[in-house]
This record gives sequence, structure tokens and C-alpha cells, in this order.
Amino acid sequence: MADSMTPRQIVSELDKYIVGQAAAKKAVAVAIRNRWRRQQLPPELRRDVTPKNIILIGPTGVGKTEIARRLAALVKAPFIKVEATKFTEVGYVGRDVESIIRDLTEAGIGLVRNEMRLQVQEKAQERVTERLLDLLVPAPKNTPWEPEQEREDAERRQRTREKMRAKLVAGELEDRIVELTIEQKAVPVQIFSNLGMENMDVDLQGMFERMLPKNTQPRQLPVKEARRILFEQETDALIDRTAVVEQAIERVENHGIVFLDEIDKVCGPASSHGPDVSRQGVQRDLLPVVEGTTVNTKHGPVRTDHILFIAAGAFHVAKPSDLMPELQGRFPIRVELTDLTKADFLRVLREPKHALPKQYAELLRTEGVEVEFTEDGLEAIADIAYEVNRSTQNIGARRLHTVMEKVVEEISFEGPDLPNKHVVIDGRFVRDRLGHIVEHEDLSRFIL
Repeated sequence: MADSMTPRQIVSELDKYIVGQAAAKKAVAVAIRNRWRRQQLPPELRRDVTPKNIILIGPTGVGKTEIARRLAALVKAPFIKVEATKFTEVGYVGRDVESIIRDLTEAGIGLVRNEMRLQVQEKAQERVTERLLDLLVPAPKNTPWEPEQEREDAERRQRTREKMRAKLVAGELEDRIVELTIEQKAVPVQIFSNLGMENMDVDLQGMFERMLPKNTQPRQLPVKEARRILFEQETDALIDRTAVVEQAIERVENHGIVFLDEIDKVCGPASSHGPDVSRQGVQRDLLPVVEGTTVNTKHGPVRTDHILFIAAGAFHVAKPSDLMPELQGRFPIRVELTDLTKADFLRVLREPKHALPKQYAELLRTEGVEVEFTEDGLEAIADIAYEVNRSTQNIGARRLHTVMEKVVEEISFEGPDLPNKHVVIDGRFVRDRLGHIVEHEDLSRFIL
């Protein structure tokens, strides 16, 4: 795993996708490095070193979610992003907080399974080739009585099989039709999902699948389609499911990351009129999960003591101090993300690996249209996005998506039919498209 990356290397990788927010990047980089440090400790000390959870404080569109998402992809850790507002106190309609760990476990199993699939890929492809040859050169149904004739038929069939193998490897049989027996997946039976009873952790779907007879049917498929289906079957057959679950649970417990967004929406004083099922109640239920508890999943118990929780919220109305004191203590690191300036908007358009101008240019290149963004064009886009954010609702870097879409809207629509396939987007072009909208503040509220 990439946990062994130094904090400086982690920040350098995050810089490829996220502009600014050095304090937040530094905090998450140290948290990830501390996991590697913990693994180097003696077992008796390792158990007592808990992760230092983080609260990212800042308005929408400044990079909170993107930092957590890119971080998890970077270190190949089981990761899940959840909205705190979707949970309710246990016993009420809605999701209970322990479902976070169940979903994280499923994510971990998917991650480990994909890694194991890569390990058995070569062997699975060999087995797929043999199965395709069995379909292309089926064995005779009736075998002759004479041993001599049986031997001759076997040799003839082997020669035919080798000829077919050569053609198969050369890609000459991709459109040949073969008959493949495929097992039809049963339709999932969801009984408790909408009743807030997720704690009844019974694998009902698996139970029904085991009870009901297998539904198989033959299908006529070209070789290229059959190869894909057979590859899925062979890789699943080669993977040890028990080992996948064991590795996934170990990785979730020691390397899992939960990004808990909108944490500020469950802050605030206790309700004085009726049950408080989605604010203080959620905090109370969240506390043991963050502190460290055992959550029962259909794959076995999962300990949460060493899972890293990264919470985030705008905290416009509430403050981090409005959280329950016990929960505050479990998020010792607070990082405030700054509003994006005009210079930051310009950097967002220039620096990230897959910056917006590059995305639009590549999309339109598929139509044969060459789009060129000049320096003053990018400055005009950044300037307009900043001004609209300042005069209307501040939605951070997401405003650039809105502005860019309006700038290239006409080119995107006319792209296939444009006589001149080279378009230069400069400052004048941008102001011609957006000038009248920006001048009328009421209009910009609804359009931008």
C-alpha cells in the first residue's frame, strides 16, 4: 500500500488535483503517515495508538470532499463518503450510523477482490481459452467401440483444437457464435431497507439464493462476448472468498477512511419540541462508532478503533463547539479551509492535472473541433466566477463549472456542424458570451 509515502510526497500528489488549502493537505498527510508509523510499533503499543480524526471547516466548493476522495485513491484505502444528514437515531425511520461501517466493509471487499482478480488474471485467461476451445470443438457425444478408431478420433480432434487455438489467439474467431449456459442472477429482495431496520443483519438475499433453484439458460453469443462472461466466472472461481473477506476486514480496521460530510447539520441545541432524532440523537449514536466499537456485519464483526474519520462542514450557522463535548474530543484536529480568491480561480483553471479547460478541449476534439483557451480568456473566466460568487451565493470552485458551461455552450451545440473547426476563447469571447448576464445581478442569480 502507498501508506509508506512521506507527508511531503502525499501533499505533492494532492497538489496535482487540488489548488491551495495547504493546511488541510498537511493535516491529512500527517494522519496517513501516522498509520504507517503505527504499523512499525510493537503490537502491545500499537493497540493503544488511535487515529487523530480531523474536522475540515470551510464553505462549499473549496476542496473538502476532493481532498478526502483523492487521498483515499492515493493510498488505496477502503473509503466511503456519507452525509451526516441521512442518518437518524436508532428506532426511527432512516439509516442508523452503524451502516457506515457495513458499507465501508463492502467497499473494502470490493477493493481486495479487484486486487486479487489482477493476481489471477493470467491463469483465468488460460482457463477461458480452454473453455472457448471446448465450445468451438465440442467432444463427440458417441465414442467408437474400437480402441484404434477412438485414438485416431482423439488425435484428429486435438489437431483441430490446435488450429482453432491459433485462430483464437490471432483474433480470427471473435464473431463466431457459440452457445454458453449462463446463470441468471435472482432479483434482490429488499425487505428491511426502507424500514430503518438495518441492524437486523441477516443476509436474506443470500438465504433466498441458496433456497431457490439455480436458474440457468443457454445463450447464443459471439466469442468476444463469451470471453468476457467466462473471464468473470473463472476469476471468481480462482479467488478464495474467505481470504478476500479476512483481508478486507483487516484493511478496513487498520486503513479504512470515513468521510463524514455535512457534520454541521447535526449540530445545535437539543430539540425542545418532540423527539430529536436527527441532530443530538445522531451525535449520540455516532459517538461509539468514532470512539471505537464492534459493528456486526454479514461478513463478521468489524472493530472501528483505528478507522480514520474525516468530518467536514461549512459551519455557517453552527460552530464545532456546538458538537457534543464527547464527540468534539474525538476530532482533535481542526483545519479551516479558506475561501478561493481570484488568483485561486485562475490556478484552478491552469494547474490541476485534468483542469476544466483541458477537459472541454478534449471533449470537443472528439468532434474534430480544436479549442484554444488564451491567457486573457482564462483570466476573464476566473474574474467572472469570482465576481458572481461575491455578488450572489458563494459556491466556491463549482462556480467555474457553471461559467465554463455557459462560455462553451454554443460551441458544444454547433460543434459537429462548425465550418471553422478552430475556436479561440479569449477575453473578448468570454465577455461577449457572459457580459450581459454579469451586468444584471438578478439575471446572474438565476443563470449563473
